[in-house]
Amino acid sequence: MGALDEGHYHSEIENEVNLELGFEVQPETVAIKDAVKVLLQGLGEDINREGIKKTPFRVAKALREGTRGYKQKVNDIVHGALFPEAGLEGGSGQAGGVGGLVIVRDLDLFSYCESCLLPFQVKCHVGYVPSGQRVVGLSKLSRVADIFAKRLQSPQRLANEICAGLQNGIKPTGVAVVLQCSHIHFPNFETAFLDSTPQGWVKILVTSGSGVFEDEKADVWTDFLSLLKFRGISIESAHPRLSDQSWCPSQSCGRLGQANSAITNAVLSILKSLGEDPSREELVGTPSRFVKWFMNFSNSNLEMKLNGFVRSRIDTRIHPGQVGSFKDGICSELNLSFWSQCEHHLLPFQGVVHIGYYSLDGLNPVGRALLQSVVHFYGFKLQVQERLTRQIAETVSLLLGEDIIVVVEANHTCMISRGIEKFGSNTATFAVLGRFSTDPAARAKFLQSLPDSCSAGK
Repeated sequence: MGALDEGHYHSEIENEVNLELGFEVQPETVAIKDAVKVLLQGLGEDINREGIKKTPFRVAKALREGTRGYKQKVNDIVHGALFPEAGLEGGSGQAGGVGGLVIVRDLDLFSYCESCLLPFQVKCHVGYVPSGQRVVGLSKLSRVADIFAKRLQSPQRLANEICAGLQNGIKPTGVAVVLQCSHIHFPNFETAFLDSTPQGWVKILVTSGSGVFEDEKADVWTDFLSLLKFRGISIESAHPRLSDQSWCPSQSCGRLGQANSAITNAVLSILKSLGEDPSREELVGTPSRFVKWFMNFSNSNLEMKLNGFVRSRIDTRIHPGQVGSFKDGICSELNLSFWSQCEHHLLPFQGVVHIGYYSLDGLNPVGRALLQSVVHFYGFKLQVQERLTRQIAETVSLLLGEDIIVVVEANHTCMISRGIEKFGSNTATFAVLGRFSTDPAARAKFLQSLPDSCSAGK
């Protein structure tokens, strides 16, 4: 039996590898891979470097998976999923397959923002009123919503398309959709070294209704929203039927300027390979906005800025001979904000950095601004969180002495867009140098000083 199981296992692995190889040579995949290579070279990266050698394929796979909704149809999902269910018989009221309200809440989705090509999170709530003594399998509501989420979108269009898709697909008395959308904030790179305030996420709540839900003041809307409020979902900030293109932070990140034509053309190639029309009004400025975001991670003058800071401060560091007891000397700088770009999927991750060190007088001899500059310097690159943590620790040890502890907490859009990370969770890494690596009590004291609620991504 064991031999048979092992053979079956190897067969499954082989089939999966063959499918991936077939996907890799498809024309759309090849076109995206070639475009990603141009993007990487535009940053000055070596596309044969071990860490990013497979990045073009990973990006192509994620993008095509994240936009598969273009090739899916609602009828293919709801066909055969409508079931007969009698309504309430006798008396007054509504229930069952005629008139009774049905709600599915807290569906976790993600979509790609059509303004900047970065993923945004969606918490989706769907309700409908059955008609004709027919109800639909509840899982189909989630699957229909996911069809439209897996396209380049804006929040209001997404809500409208989910609503219309369900209305046309299951022919109910009405459909209501509420979306809570979160988009990673665009930092102001020009002033990032002076700004240490974490900016988290840009959030918007939108609604859409059809049939009996077309009237926003109808009693059925009140029932629907009351059931959401019962779950702690506030709808006071809803923007029904809002033209929400401006919700994307890229719309307010300053003038775009003249973008590199080769890199811009690479983004245009990606849009076409996904099945989109780059001349669509909402997509006309998308390549330039994406390039403005992306090229900030090759900002070479940050290195000159950091080196100048380090050279001017290097003699003020705390030397090993100056240290005493850890009991009263552990100090910290908490919630230093950072933004970075995952080198495996070219998607942003963002969060906060906490730094612990030893000081005889309890004062930071170099100042918070310099530590924030160190964090930004290593953040504004293609990165992985583990490397980012180590690099910050090693550089800070030159400034504050060899006894250093660094904790990095971040939200990764690459995790969310691939369906791996639950919304609201984050990834933590830490590095310990000097006595922090050998003294558990010192580590515990610092870790206990961290905020109870991490501000990464909030």
